[in-house]
Amino acid sequence: MQRLVLTTAALTTAVITGAGLTAGTANAAAAWESCDQWGNWEPGDGYIVYNNIWGSGAGSQCIAADSGSQWSVTADHPNTGGIKSYPNAKWIVGEPIGDIGSLSASYDVTVPDSGAYNTTFDVWDENYDHEIMLWMNWTGPVGPLGNPVGEATLGGHTWDVYNGSNGANNVYSFLRQGNSSQGDVDILPILDWITEQGWMSQDTVIGDVQFGYEITSSAGGLEFVTNDFSVSEG
Repeated sequence: MQRLVLTTAALTTAVITGAGLTAGTANAAAAWESCDQWGNWEPGDGYIVYNNIWGSGAGSQCIAADSGSQWSVTADHPNTGGIKSYPNAKWIVGEPIGDIGSLSASYDVTVPDSGAYNTTFDVWDENYDHEIMLWMNWTGPVGPLGNPVGEATLGGHTWDVYNGSNGANNVYSFLRQGNSSQGDVDILPILDWITEQGWMSQDTVIGDVQFGYEITSSAGGLEFVTNDFSVSEG
């Protein structure tokens, strides 16, 4: 197994000012900063960091990163319904489920106790027909798409599972029983379980593993800090 853990220094978030928003304070500038709607950065560590403001009625949002594993977002989105953004970092897989020997990830976040959001792994197939969402923690009036299909203990966690669609792709949501801000998750057993349900096949090519914050509201400006994110693939 190749462990893709980064050894960069701790994130030092710079002051970013854009559209009236300040994204944290620090003594030194981050390696990359952006307040652009689609701002993205490839730091050379195999990850892609993405500001990703995509919902309607969004406010302002800025991102600062030192690497794919250490980055932060300050978002000021109004207290209205509907997802406004999903700032994230992702790792590209590009293998059929049946050929993946191992696939796991670690996470460590500091998140606000107000607003409406979820901290989520978003695992996609290469054609974006299937979306697997692993909710690690959430706050406020947010919830998954689809219907509940039961409980499953997989990948080191116990989940409430939902199966639905957003009209463009299938969505399989796994909501962790109890919020978690740090830990590890073994993704491959979850993919295998989904194929056992007949929702995908072992030939389905996994495109990428994303990790970030699906933000519905954060009025006044809330900070979401990724202290560590890494993917292990073998």
